[in-house]
Amino acid sequence: MKARIYVTLKNGVLDPQGKAIEGALGSLGIPGIASVRQGKMFDIELAGHDAKAAEAALATACEKLLANTVIENYRVEILG
Repeated sequence: MKARIYVTLKNGVLDPQGKAIEGALGSLGIPGIASVRQGKMFDIELAGHDAKAAEAALATACEKLLANTVIENYRVEILG
């Protein structure tokens, strides 16, 4: 089974890396960029076929390691 986890900064948390990317895109002449927020993505392969158990295990992984839940949100997507 495969899953994808998205980790993003919570609204209101400053994102200096996103601001740097935003400035770089402007310097490259790419039009229409109003704002950039950066994050992380994890592709994970799991043994087994129980989607509920996999989602619970991955939520624990996010809470304990993959995301800093004080400043970041995460979303688990089971891909099949």
